Amino acid sequence: MLNDDHRRFLEDRRVAHLATADATGAPHVVPVCFAVRENDVYITIDDKPKRGPATALKRLRNIARNPAVALVADHYDDADWTRLGWVMVRGKAEIIDEGPEHRRAQELLKSRYAQLRAMDLARHPVIAIRIERVSSWGAV
Repeated sequence: MLNDDHRRFLEDRRVAHLATADATGAPHVVPVCFAVRENDVYITIDDKPKRGPATALKRLRNIARNPAVALVADHYDDADWTRLGWVMVRGKAEIIDEGPEHRRAQELLKSRYAQLRAMDLARHPVIAIRIERVSSWGAV
């Protein structure tokens, strides 16, 4: 589903924004680290301090009630607007707590982000976005 340009653009970005919605449709958007593999996007919950237990995060509660999500990665250049661009993926999210896909996703994320390598991610859930639609604009 991702074409080569979309995949390259996403792989060049270090942060994206994950949009979830609760059961009533109220939106919630947070910046996330992510990795792409085939037609899935992976996001892990990490060891950074949280207000409560990781399992209580709003994004996880929202996905459990409403798995429809969007992820946007963008490039902004204040000096050269011909370089502006974004890629948005939409799909259904799953929360993966263990198993081979969980391990592969954590390894992929650790290979992409050095900061994650020192963290014990095995105990944290992974959000897997099963891409259904891709949109883009600008210099992608």
